Amino acid sequence: MSYSAAVITLSDRAYRGEREDLSGKVLLSLLEGDGFFPVSYTLLPDDKSKIEEALIKLSDDGVSLILTTGGTGLSARDLTPDATLAVIDKEVSGIAELIRSESFKITKKAALSRAVCGIRKRSLIINLPGSPKAVRESYGIIEDILDHALEVINSDSALSCGE
Repeated sequence: MSYSAAVITLSDRAYRGEREDLSGKVLLSLLEGDGFFPVSYTLLPDDKSKIEEALIKLSDDGVSLILTTGGTGLSARDLTPDATLAVIDKEVSGIAELIRSESFKITKKAALSRAVCGIRKRSLIINLPGSPKAVRESYGIIEDILDHALEVINSDSALSCGE
């Protein structure tokens, strides 16, 4: 089954045009390569209300998988997990834990990630790190479970959260 997907890159510098968004491009390529269609792309500043608004709109529009990149760390402007927690109906902590656990084998800095994952309506929202290398690694960690997760979320027995 083919699912729709969206990529949201959170970066003040990329939003201002001061640097290219490489992480978002990596995610777009990975999703398209896995047969997600259509795949939309949004570039936003690290602004909690704008992130919340984008997540709500995409899930209200029925996008199956929403991947964010950036804003998951410890700086004052890293607000992606906070915005995600504000809009989800339920958390899927196992996915974020899996990414952190496997990433920790590559770098101890994975322990600094505050990334979360959750469901809003019938959309699975997953926060990923902001570097192209970390995005590729993180996506590879969860790639094999995405179809099953989306199948369960979109099954008739999953009609609950927010509907």
